[in-house]
Amino acid sequence: VSYARPSSASIRDANLYVSGLPKTMTQKELEQLFSQYGRIITSRILVDQVTGVSRGVGFIRFDKRIEAEEAIKGLNGQKPSGATEPITVKFANNPSQKSSQALLSQLYQSPNRRYPGPLHHQAQRFRLDNLLNMAYGVKRFSPITIDGMTSLVGMNIPGHTGTGWCIFVYNLSPDSDESVLWQLFGPFGAVNNVKVIRDFNTNKCKGFGFVTMTNYDEAAMAIASLNGYRLGDRVLQVSFKTNKAHKS
Repeated sequence: VSYARPSSASIRDANLYVSGLPKTMTQKELEQLFSQYGRIITSRILVDQVTGVSRGVGFIRFDKRIEAEEAIKGLNGQKPSGATEPITVKFANNPSQKSSQALLSQLYQSPNRRYPGPLHHQAQRFRLDNLLNMAYGVKRFSPITIDGMTSLVGMNIPGHTGTGWCIFVYNLSPDSDESVLWQLFGPFGAVNNVKVIRDFNTNKCKGFGFVTMTNYDEAAMAIASLNGYRLGDRVLQVSFKTNKAHKS
């Protein structure tokens, strides 16, 4: 939460994604590292929901884009104190050169999307039969609204794990990393964890990854909206993870 500022080119896209941070680094230390380049509006280090241990990934939003650019020049590929590996610093909202806002507007205004309108107005209009059909192939369900989701509690639905709902994302490009998944799924609700599966030898993405979301309704909406979404030159396949083992 921060004061709203009139949008302008100078402050747009000033949010940085930082990976490879030492697991012992605190949010305060992260801010100290980046504050030499400008005024920090917000900062965040992602932690494991269960253990509370840092995931080595953080976000820094600067007051101005030029400050973010300077931080990338100064810190990308550098080793901060206590780090054994160089850190990666880049603009956060950059899945295939689209800002998160452009991504969202494309999702909800594109003609092949069945659910127009802002996300928070959609919930009541989502039909459970459509969601289940799009999510994992249930062909027909009684036409009740998403409010009836509570009746599914306790059912053995594919994708449920102890920490949330696991989503399988297929057809990612070889240079995809976790930031792409955070940005694609973050707008739909609470994301516990993301993982890109990499080739052991090349460290390139093998074409798929997993996203764990806390809430079933939000996970189902993300699947319904992102399955078939074109990211760059690839069409994503998004579904609840089944119990079939995927070779990694």
